[in-house]
Amino acid sequence: MTAGLDADVVGADAAAERRDEVVSDVTDHAGRIARELARLQGGDYGQEEFETDRGTWTLKYEGGDVQYLRFEDRGTETYVVSTQQPPEPAALADAMTDYDAFVESFNDYVRSLDGVLDDVSDEVPDLVSVDSVVEERERILSRMRETCDQMAQQLHRAEGGDYGSFGARVGSSRWELKWEEGRTSYLRVGGEGGVYIISQYQPPSVYDLRSHADDFPGFVEAFNEHVEEISEALDTVSL
Repeated sequence: MTAGLDADVVGADAAAERRDEVVSDVTDHAGRIARELARLQGGDYGQEEFETDRGTWTLKYEGGDVQYLRFEDRGTETYVVSTQQPPEPAALADAMTDYDAFVESFNDYVRSLDGVLDDVSDEVPDLVSVDSVVEERERILSRMRETCDQMAQQLHRAEGGDYGSFGARVGSSRWELKWEEGRTSYLRVGGEGGVYIISQYQPPSVYDLRSHADDFPGFVEAFNEHVEEISEALDTVSL
């Protein structure tokens, strides 16, 4: 039963070394194709298929490196280049007989793009400046912030704390002024998830400002009524 164990075993070193040499050369060459594709497609990663008479080659790349180069021939897949494992030598040899056709398919693809942009005009219309809109928005917001800061100072003096808030309903919307140390932190309309009219991060859109600006005087009136209520409450205190 053990007689066969004396038989010589042919080493695979030579075939494996040659396979690795071929894969290394193909990786370098396909890497050049990958970089050209990246330039054409305008991104660091992607993939492209190239048809030949025998089958389909798929090149996937990322950051200028080949992720894989796959050859499909009548339902048989061979990963000529892969980050997982090298191909079988016989499968590699078979795929490499079609490699020149793959390269030519890529070249044909590049040639097909020659002149594609020749008739594209580089003339564009003049841009309309947003300066006037932005300036008007800043003018309105500046006036609103000035008023809100005055409100914050009054609240700071009346309530005695370093921070707080004042809220009131104007029409169908809830307005809230958040203040800290006598200055406005934010003015928000609509509660959580609402529109920030005044914020330390960014101004509202012109459409949001347009939608709510007319209700701001009503919010100020509600604040004045609140102050009057506080004053009346103190008037009832006698010493």
